[in-house]
Amino acid sequence: MSILPLTGTLIEAWPGHKSFKRKGDDLQIPPDDPGNPSVDFHGERRTNATHQSTTDPQARLARKGAGKEAKLCYAGHLQMDNRHGLVVNTRLTQASGTAEPEAALAMAAQIAGQHRVTLGGDKGYDQKKLVRELRAYQVTPHVAREVHSAIDLRTIRHPGYTVSQIKRKQVEEIFGWMKTIGGLRKTRHRGADRVGWVFTFAAAAYNLVRMRNLLPIAT
Repeated sequence: MSILPLTGTLIEAWPGHKSFKRKGDDLQIPPDDPGNPSVDFHGERRTNATHQSTTDPQARLARKGAGKEAKLCYAGHLQMDNRHGLVVNTRLTQASGTAEPEAALAMAAQIAGQHRVTLGGDKGYDQKKLVRELRAYQVTPHVAREVHSAIDLRTIRHPGYTVSQIKRKQVEEIFGWMKTIGGLRKTRHRGADRVGWVFTFAAAAYNLVRMRNLLPIAT
């Protein structure tokens, strides 16, 4: 059995930037409009360590990459089986720099057993500590290699590694469907529990659509 994790995608949280305020900082001046107050962020350094959303404290400020706009987000993670392209596991976490390897390890622990399985992914998972811990779970990491890679020849020499590198890109289609059709480009719920429930529900809906397409066409 071969299972693929996907680089965790960012799911935009419901709160706006105006709710992202300094922790423990009480508003001294009455707002000009209690329903939609004016807020000036100019020159203010805002980080998750010092600030927090007042409407969804579990959302975290994150960005997709360098030069991208930072938004309040959650991180969604999926596992997909290679053979049929179905989602077999979901996980929602707070957005952070360590969310992806931590989620990959936690999800690998759930599939660990007596028989070895493979776990594919992009270069973000090519980390020595993660690779070592995955192997301890009898999970072979089929991840894309960095320049100084933790993946050695005993892994990449097998044909299955090449197959995993091709198949792992298919999970991008799942996230694309969940954000466009499944309504997860921006969640309308607050709190990790509720957002996580909707995330799993959208993955289940995708599986139903995928299974319909996999069934033979009746003649």
